[in-house]
Amino acid sequence: MSSEVETARGATHRKCSGIPRLRFASLGMTEQLFARLDIYYDVATHSAAMNMAIDEALLETAVVPTIRFYRWRCPALSFGYFGKFSDVAIYAAERDLVRRWTGGGIVFHGDDLTYSIVVPASNPVFDESSIAIYEKIHRALCGALVNTGQRAVVAGALDSGGFSAATRAAVNASGYNCFANPVRADVMMDGRKIAGAAQRRTRRGLLHQGSIQGFTLKTDLAQKFSQALSANCSEFKITKVILKQAQELAQQKYGTDSWLRKHSKV
Repeated sequence: MSSEVETARGATHRKCSGIPRLRFASLGMTEQLFARLDIYYDVATHSAAMNMAIDEALLETAVVPTIRFYRWRCPALSFGYFGKFSDVAIYAAERDLVRRWTGGGIVFHGDDLTYSIVVPASNPVFDESSIAIYEKIHRALCGALVNTGQRAVVAGALDSGGFSAATRAAVNASGYNCFANPVRADVMMDGRKIAGAAQRRTRRGLLHQGSIQGFTLKTDLAQKFSQALSANCSEFKITKVILKQAQELAQQKYGTDSWLRKHSKV
C-alpha cells in the first residue's frame, strides 16, 4: 500500500411478494468489478445505530472501494430511508430499530451476514448506473456462493429500460419485507431470495448496504465474495478518528428518535 492512500484514508492496511415473472440470468464469466478493494472485517458487535454510522463514516473517508462485513449486538431491524416508523413500531420491544440512509424495505438482522460497499466518486465504477453496480455486486456474490457449493442464481437480467415498473414499486414501498419481495438482480436460492441490498449516492460516493440470509452461511463466504469483486484485496482497520466520527453520527443522527420517526406524520 502506498503511504498516500494510508494517510488519506487514515487506516492501517494489511495485504491480503415476489415480482411477477422473475427471470433468472445465468452467472457466466464476469469481469471483477474493482481493480482494488479494501476489506474491513468488523469483528466487534455494534448497536444498529452504530452500524449505520460506521457505514456513513466510511463513505465520507473512503479513497478506494471498500467492503465492510459486520455483526449486530442484538437482534435488529433496519428499514429504508423513506419508510414509515409505524410499519416497524411493533418490533421495538424485541429488536434494535434503525432507519437506514439507503432506501428499500424492512430487513431483519442478527443471523445474517451483513455487509456494506463504498464506491468513492473518484472511482470509475461510480459512473456506472446504480442498477448496473447492484447487479455486478450480486453476480460476484452469486459466484462466491456457487464456489461454496450453493445453487444460487441472480434474478432477472438488465434491460434497456432499467428497473421495471414492478421493481420500482417494490423498492420504493415503505413497509414491505425485503426478503419476501425479490426484485431483479437479487440473489435467489431454491426459489427464495437470500440476498438483497439498497443504495444511496452522494457527492462523496455510493453506499451499497446488503444482507445475506436464509441459509447456513459458509465461514469463508466473506473472503470468497471479496475475491470475486477484486483480485487485489487489502485488509484494513479503521482508526480512532473514523470511529469517533461514527460515534458522533450514531449519537446525533441514527440513534435519535427524530431520525427514527423521520417522515412520520405524527
